[in-house]
Amino acid sequence: MSPYRYGVYGIRVLSDAPLDLPEYAHDDLGCVDCVTARPPVFADAVKNASFRSRPGSWYRYALLEDGSSYVRWDNVGEFLVAADGKRIVGRREDKVSSESFQVYLLGQALSFALVHQHLEPLHATTVVVDGRAVAFVGSNAFGKSSLAASFLAAGYKLLTDDLLILRESSRGVLAYPGPPRIKLFSRVAGRVLGKPVDGPAMHADTDKRILRLDAHQTCADPVVVGTVYAVVAPRDACRTPDVRIETLSPREAFLALIKGTFNRRLVSAERVERQFDAMASLADRVTVKTLAYPRAIDRLPEVRAAVLADVGRA
Repeated sequence: MSPYRYGVYGIRVLSDAPLDLPEYAHDDLGCVDCVTARPPVFADAVKNASFRSRPGSWYRYALLEDGSSYVRWDNVGEFLVAADGKRIVGRREDKVSSESFQVYLLGQALSFALVHQHLEPLHATTVVVDGRAVAFVGSNAFGKSSLAASFLAAGYKLLTDDLLILRESSRGVLAYPGPPRIKLFSRVAGRVLGKPVDGPAMHADTDKRILRLDAHQTCADPVVVGTVYAVVAPRDACRTPDVRIETLSPREAFLALIKGTFNRRLVSAERVERQFDAMASLADRVTVKTLAYPRAIDRLPEVRAAVLADVGRA
């Protein structure tokens, strides 16, 4: 039995090593056992594997014969995720920080386990406004975390950064809290949060830092979703000088949510069918809008004000 018990994304996490997570206290949407192993375990597992990543890439992925998944990030670590999603075996590289390793364990690697357990993670950063979850959905480099940092600077709480799990309930659609941290580039953190950045780097080749948040900056309980904003890609947002928010039809909302999928590696027919059903149901139950704004740090307070005004009207 693993000695450490935590909760994240509504999932019970059992671990043989300490993690930067709160104790388990939420709905039991699933359970994952995280254990550590030495290099030979991973070498044996991928001996005859066919990798589905580009040769020479720092990221490697393979779907193994028993249905389990192997994922590796050079200079960070590697993971084996069981076919039923209930076990993750991991190994941290010697020179990488524990915080960096946990970002990949509790984000990308865990997303495989969530999908295997029939949960559909969204690529979203979420804040809490007036007791409701406001989610910003979009791909990497869309500015989700920078926008969330602007809300933090104004005294609002972060619910989760990057990975979002939603569940329908009698209260409404619930959004579950992630790890108590946010990932920001040093320049953004310094300008938006107004303090020196001393967190470790996500990995050796980036200036994006991992910032541990205090209890008053995060929300530790599930929150009913108010509005989901599909953030427009930076290349498209540059065409407008102003902040623009538009409500999507259910069909458009469905497409935006599908595009906001966190894990796009697992594409079995069963998963795709389940994903389509989940996102169609979600599009009928929550308000989804597009959010376009100029990508400039000094415009973030203006974007925040527009979102708050829109949430207030809703």
